[in-house]
Amino acid sequence: MIAKYRREPMPFALITIIEYTLVLIGAFFVAMAFNVFLLPHEIASGGVAGISTITKSVFGWEPSIVQWALNLPLFIAGVVFLGKNFGAKSLVGTVVLPFFVYLTRDWPAATPDPLLGAIFGGICVGLGIGIVFRGRASTGGIDLAAQIFHKYFPLPLGVCVALFDGMIVLTATFVFSIEQGLYALIGLFITSRTIDFVQVGLNTSKNVMIITDKIDEVRQVLLMDIDRGVTVLNATGGYTDEERRIIMCVVAQNEFSKVTQIVRRIDPHAFVVAMNATEVLGEGFKTS
Repeated sequence: MIAKYRREPMPFALITIIEYTLVLIGAFFVAMAFNVFLLPHEIASGGVAGISTITKSVFGWEPSIVQWALNLPLFIAGVVFLGKNFGAKSLVGTVVLPFFVYLTRDWPAATPDPLLGAIFGGICVGLGIGIVFRGRASTGGIDLAAQIFHKYFPLPLGVCVALFDGMIVLTATFVFSIEQGLYALIGLFITSRTIDFVQVGLNTSKNVMIITDKIDEVRQVLLMDIDRGVTVLNATGGYTDEERRIIMCVVAQNEFSKVTQIVRRIDPHAFVVAMNATEVLGEGFKTS
């Protein structure tokens, strides 16, 4: 049997450098997307960036200044009202994002089509925010206001975030047009999906639950042939009221068909349930 060696954890200083780098890269992507995709087409897809898009059109105010003027007080309010230490990386994201918006303010629009601007702006903003989240930080903004609102009102946090973003999109609809509001909704939706993609990625695994009368044989095959750990759970049949044991095993996508073939060969009457497992940490999968 080939010995397995555990990967040594990275030094704390290196982890810190990587996380700060991710915050800077993510903030740059968000700023670039704002200036080359969203702002030229007046697409206010929520957040402080959406507010700065509206104020740019109505008052001619520089978006980066508006974002600084809103982000910093919101960050301070978050610390005061929520009683949390949001951390230096989040403060860096809060300050650096408007700075990058200012640096890229003269970049030309990437496309004359507002629909393409909404789609690719949403993708790039989601990519940037997802990278910032990977750096264990945030860019502050409206999400902090939503958290404060959530603390003092009996509404789920997701609803609070949707309310704040919805008000910004609704305001953009009145200021610009219904069409611009619809573009903003498209951008907002794509941003949220892209953030999920960056956080989870394509490496979806399968959490397999197996009910079989030949539990020891199946368990040995999963351990030795598939080389995956298993957990045996105690359960009670809902109809028969009999005590049963269930095998739980997490496998990679490309291993799932092999698992089902093996189980069917051992016990043709086995009951197999598979669920997507989108974030698996541990030996054999991601380690951090």
